[in-house]
Amino acid sequence: MIRHLVGLMGALMLSGCITPYPDITQSRSPCRTEPGGWCDFVRDAAVQSYGYAMLSSNAYQDDDTYPALPLVFFPRDIADNDESGLAYSVFDRHTVKDGKRGDLVARVIAFRGTEFGSTSDIFSGSLGDGQREGARMVYAAERARLDAEDYQHVAIEVTGHSLGGALATQISIDNPGVKAFVFNTSPFFSGDPMTNDMDRLSVAERGEFLRVLRRYKAPPAADVLVINCNPSASAGQKHSIRRLADCLTWIAAYGDAQALAIIEPNAIRKPEVECGDADKKHPGIVAVPILCVHAPNSPAE
Repeated sequence: MIRHLVGLMGALMLSGCITPYPDITQSRSPCRTEPGGWCDFVRDAAVQSYGYAMLSSNAYQDDDTYPALPLVFFPRDIADNDESGLAYSVFDRHTVKDGKRGDLVARVIAFRGTEFGSTSDIFSGSLGDGQREGARMVYAAERARLDAEDYQHVAIEVTGHSLGGALATQISIDNPGVKAFVFNTSPFFSGDPMTNDMDRLSVAERGEFLRVLRRYKAPPAADVLVINCNPSASAGQKHSIRRLADCLTWIAAYGDAQALAIIEPNAIRKPEVECGDADKKHPGIVAVPILCVHAPNSPAE
């Protein structure tokens, strides 16, 4: 299912100022001799973010749920809709050594984005304060739980897609030092987005439809990666977190063993834009340069 906000909300943002994105973008193949044709900054961002993109997808608890996650993540809790429509999942992030989980290093809250047809997500999430207040309560409760369990040293990280990305951004603004990873994010958060922006990474599919709203608000992160994975998809299809998470995981697998290990269990196919047949098997962690020229951009932005 493609998760999205209704198009009519675009009119609500037209009074703002346009702020240029400080984005790093790869739309074609300037790095054709690098693994998969992906530039090093794209591969680095993918390694950082692919696991969080998968958690953001799994927060929906729908048919797109990943059966296999990176070993560093262990699922803990799932909270379905409250009165405001807020839903989220909680994961623990561990060290990994010799194929086994080790110490707990972070707790991750993955906020679910808008469910298609949900009026509560629109009026309590995007247009109201209900879900933002609920997200703050969730963060406070998880911080208190960690402290009570003598895990004061364990950080909390947040992630989310679409509306979930806005909620994650809000928590990161409210709590400097909290790392956030957001995907095709909605701009419906409050406060100064420059607060703690160095601890946020935003990844967006080129041409996905929420880009129209984001143009009228300062960007949610210091680093915004705009990537062209599916040039022939519609703006709505490009908004899909599963498509984006698949692409990031595929790219990360050129340098990350955990990403490579879950390509086949999750039936992840190569990004449309990458060279090769649609059923191309992942080449693995590549040391020798291989010429790979990406397919052309979509003609429409």
